[in-house]
Amino acid sequence: MKNFSNFIRPDIISMTPYKPIVPFEVLSETLGFPVEEIVKLDANENPYGPSPKALEAIANGRYYHIYPDPESTILRAKLAEHTGVAADHLLTGMGADELIDLVLRVVLSPNDKVIDSPPSFGMYPFSTHVNAGQYLTVPRNADFSLNVDGIEALVAQEPDVKVIFACSPNNPDGSVIAQDDLKRLLDLPALIILDEAYIEFAAVDGVESCIQWTEKYENLCVLRTFSKLAALAGLRVGYGAFPKWLRQQMMKIKQPYNINYAADLAARASLDDKAYLNEKVQALVSERKRMTTLLESFDCLRPLPSYSNFVLCQVTGRDAGVFKQRLEDEFGILVRYYNKPGLTGFIRISAGRPEDTEKLVTAIQYIQDTKTVRRPSTNI
Repeated sequence: MKNFSNFIRPDIISMTPYKPIVPFEVLSETLGFPVEEIVKLDANENPYGPSPKALEAIANGRYYHIYPDPESTILRAKLAEHTGVAADHLLTGMGADELIDLVLRVVLSPNDKVIDSPPSFGMYPFSTHVNAGQYLTVPRNADFSLNVDGIEALVAQEPDVKVIFACSPNNPDGSVIAQDDLKRLLDLPALIILDEAYIEFAAVDGVESCIQWTEKYENLCVLRTFSKLAALAGLRVGYGAFPKWLRQQMMKIKQPYNINYAADLAARASLDDKAYLNEKVQALVSERKRMTTLLESFDCLRPLPSYSNFVLCQVTGRDAGVFKQRLEDEFGILVRYYNKPGLTGFIRISAGRPEDTEKLVTAIQYIQDTKTVRRPSTNI
């Protein structure tokens, strides 16, 4: 019998899969906690849920039996008003993840090179490998700022660099890119993909978006998402601003009906409820700041400054993996654990509701004070 597995690209066989977050129902069964008792602070989700207007729009949708608009015409018009970028620069995607993949599929030939600055978002290496690109890295500085000198030097050394990823605020540390550093990147002969998935949280502290720069720079793409701002992570809808020459080619190869009807309705209605969105963004930024202050009181944690809806903490004096697991097993509190080059012994904690922070702080205090791994008998 023929071995059809030989048909698989060797680089796909050898690549490491992206590790997604485990869903609530599975976690509930695994951990033995009811869903409503799990405190989910591991994926930077918006715990307040979608705008009531978004839920109403989904409930009142009339055309679920008809394929959705392949160009998201009404949504892009609203996004143009929202961003100040002309609609013919905008493209919607099934989350920003799809747009990352689309850009790379358009511009990468096999073995073209992509530069990333880890630690950063795991979809950058994932999508590079899927699209047969060569993944090159210029690690961030000790304070997690971009090593722009190193990026410039690598581009000068490598003739086939097509794409440079930059994330601001960066996931997982929450730092932002200085505009002067971005301008230096834009002077390079490469396409710059600036991921602004968390920019609305940074804007509270006066950080400006660069999405309007896409109408000026022919090598800049800026990505956004409704997952964080509008709590639509489960519907998978994102958008980006692109040079016209690139957007035209991306439209050719994207799935025709990539934004489903419910997601389109919810995104549109969310943009019509800016008061709700702004209120929840403000609440999450305030809670991030309060949580950071509380975390600073623990000897075992060193929280880093953040402009996003999460805080990266170095765990000191104990094993970060064990620390993360105790929060999960004993208290049903989920945080993200990192143990890789440039990010050894760290956990990332999403900002939640005030009651989530209280449960978290109580659990950390218990773990700091005890060595026994067991579930406490009292509720927290």
